[in-house]
Amino acid sequence: MRIVVDTNVVFSAMLNTDSRIARIILQPATGFNFYSTEKLLSELEEHPGKLKDISGYSESEYKKVYNLFTRKIRFINIHLIPKQVYIKALSLTEDVDVDDTEFVALTEHIKGKFWSGDKELRRGLVCKGWDKFVFLEDLYEMVRSKK
Repeated sequence: MRIVVDTNVVFSAMLNTDSRIARIILQPATGFNFYSTEKLLSELEEHPGKLKDISGYSESEYKKVYNLFTRKIRFINIHLIPKQVYIKALSLTEDVDVDDTEFVALTEHIKGKFWSGDKELRRGLVCKGWDKFVFLEDLYEMVRSKK
């Protein structure tokens, strides 16, 4: 299964490496392929202080956790997504949360599912008929059933 991960999912996983979210991303044999855009990397690079403050990580611990999670995600340059796909995503997100346009466009492009903890975003997109979300509970149950 192809899964586009939103920044909030990766932040949560990095803050608690023992969480279900982290275990799903780090589990080696789930059959899940995680994707995101380079926007996720830039958002992580914008907030290392915040992540270290909340988690209590030292600089070296933070770098290890950062590398651990970013190695599990395939980052796609937004310029590789066809313009018409991006325009469709923009029409969906422009009055909901334009900051998530890249993630929605990537989900459309790879014909995947979108994993986000942003309830307002989900509500807004579902109201527009876009329901390509995958939820933590579903992913966790899939992982458990494979054991």
